[in-house]
Amino acid sequence: MTAEMVAPSWMHEQITAQEYDSWSEEQCAGIEIVDGMVVLSPSASKRHNRLARILANGLDAAAGPDWNADTDFDVRLQDVPLTNRRPDVVVYRADTIDVTPTRPEHVLLVVEVVSPGSETTDRIVKVDQYAKAGIGFYWRIEQAATGVPLVYTYVLDPATKIYREGDMFTGVVKAAAPFPVEIDLGQI
Repeated sequence: MTAEMVAPSWMHEQITAQEYDSWSEEQCAGIEIVDGMVVLSPSASKRHNRLARILANGLDAAAGPDWNADTDFDVRLQDVPLTNRRPDVVVYRADTIDVTPTRPEHVLLVVEVVSPGSETTDRIVKVDQYAKAGIGFYWRIEQAATGVPLVYTYVLDPATKIYREGDMFTGVVKAAAPFPVEIDLGQI
């Protein structure tokens, strides 16, 4: 069995921003590009998707007219080598809704819901990439043994481009400015 029989050749070659931008939405679904290489993302569970949607809806309601919160789209962290990440929830400037690609300067917060198989990427790799790109806030959500989500928050130190730990929430997120919102995540 050859590599081409397992995966198409474009998965073994670096992808440029120009090539990626020419692909259809269907071709881009379920993948991320890291250092120019395609990374397949396994399908998320219904629990994962529901948690992301509840959080996005709550953040969107609390964001006011200047910010939107959505799920399932790319954030272009860098062009060369191309790095596109697809956070589970993104809070971004409302006036950039039609700007493509979404860039770090458009984004206030990214949220990753940790799933089996994504632990290392969500806890270490993405944290570093988002910080280096200059995204101000990062939240990581994990399922506790009790089934109640744990929300870990991080705030960017702009001088060092490293996140410092913020608050940790369980069950209900009662976030302070810039997220004056209370979201009950225990109902998933």
